Amino acid sequence: MRTPERPRPVSEGGSGHIVVVGLRATGAAVVRAAARRGVSITVVEDDPGHAGYASRVAEARGLGATIVERPAPDAWPGLLEGAELMVPSPGVRPAHPAFVAALAAGVPVRGDIDLGMEAARVPVIAVTGTNGKSTVTTMITAILNAAGMRAVAAGNIGRPLLDVAEEAVDVIVVEVSSFQLHTTTQAFRPQVAVLLNVAEDHIDWHGSFEEYTAVKAKVFAHQRGDDLLVVNLDDPIVAHLAESAPARTAAVALDEVRGAYTISGGFLVMPSGLPIVASSTLPSQLPHDLTNALAAVAAATAVGGTVAAVRDGLVNFRRLHHRVQPVGKASGVEYFDDSKATNPHATLSALDGFERVVLVAGGESKGVDLGVLAQAKDRLAAVVAIGDTPDEVERALGGLVPTVRAESMRAAVDAAARLARPGDTVLLSPACASFDWYESYEQRGDDFQQEVLRLIGEQGARS
Repeated sequence: MRTPERPRPVSEGGSGHIVVVGLRATGAAVVRAAARRGVSITVVEDDPGHAGYASRVAEARGLGATIVERPAPDAWPGLLEGAELMVPSPGVRPAHPAFVAALAAGVPVRGDIDLGMEAARVPVIAVTGTNGKSTVTTMITAILNAAGMRAVAAGNIGRPLLDVAEEAVDVIVVEVSSFQLHTTTQAFRPQVAVLLNVAEDHIDWHGSFEEYTAVKAKVFAHQRGDDLLVVNLDDPIVAHLAESAPARTAAVALDEVRGAYTISGGFLVMPSGLPIVASSTLPSQLPHDLTNALAAVAAATAVGGTVAAVRDGLVNFRRLHHRVQPVGKASGVEYFDDSKATNPHATLSALDGFERVVLVAGGESKGVDLGVLAQAKDRLAAVVAIGDTPDEVERALGGLVPTVRAESMRAAVDAAARLARPGDTVLLSPACASFDWYESYEQRGDDFQQEVLRLIGEQGARS
């Protein structure tokens, strides 16, 4: 495994001026990194007043940054005058006036992930995919820690990469979203890249599925030499993209494939055929969770994770909150919270693990066609449509399975309980973002869990 190059300054030469667009966690990390290198900074914020904003403004001003709030679109050419670099936060859309002005002025645009990769002093594992990113990032980190290595998870899952890039660790495992990959350059060269799956998501942001797919491929586009790409062969789009990989590849497949990290005889096995751990001993045997585990094994062992550490890390792994998380059981019906399923691909993966489901789905669809959910019609007993666009859920499934609307999460849980029969599963797996009713998928999942526990309590009191 190669040794990363020494870190270079955020701005070439360690001087000059940069413009940071957005002052949430990643923007604040860019300000800190730029200040350490003596770079002058202007921070531009379109939405002042969000949670944590006041403390970040105080910190940025203490580091010498100038703060500009809610600029008019025509102010951007002036804001970028003399700038050597613009660093947008991941959520800043490509159509934002900042991008338009930077392109016109010839100002380079780079994201915090790109700058963090450049600054990293240790090997970096980058994990992306439409679904499973956080789970695999956490699994890899757990395996490496079990091997006695100082590994830390960063990026879209938690702390900004720039904040951990120069810490005393052995490996950084970074979850990378399509928004972050959008602003990467040839500096983004992870020693190990993991591409889990590619399905429709964030089409409203990227403009097309083709553009979204191309952005996902940037996770490995600048690898070379001894770098490694972990490829999920069960995903045809990933398999196709990997054909153009410039570095080595390691294959992952559920169906036994020679030379791949795969399942054989009830065991997860190495490409050599060496059994690692019995799949029955893992916390979940859902197909997508087994794929996630195989991908984590491939990535972790590439940077020094041992087979013993793999066993320890996987067997003791605990599913992250709001990812097919058991909530409780009442009247013979089990309730699961999969609020993290913010696109149809994630919902289909969750449904694979159950035989008969009352599905609670809906929200902000992000321009994605929910019609693919019809693939799971044979597993669906009924559907409860939630969110501001229940008509999209009804168009996708209304003619195939019984479908009702609910105006609140309480009404949705009560409706699902009425529709379910003993032996069924009620699954919150919305296939949509949460921002119509909630601030986050976590808040949506918490609300669902609270309503399920209320229902269980009420049913217990009546029995």
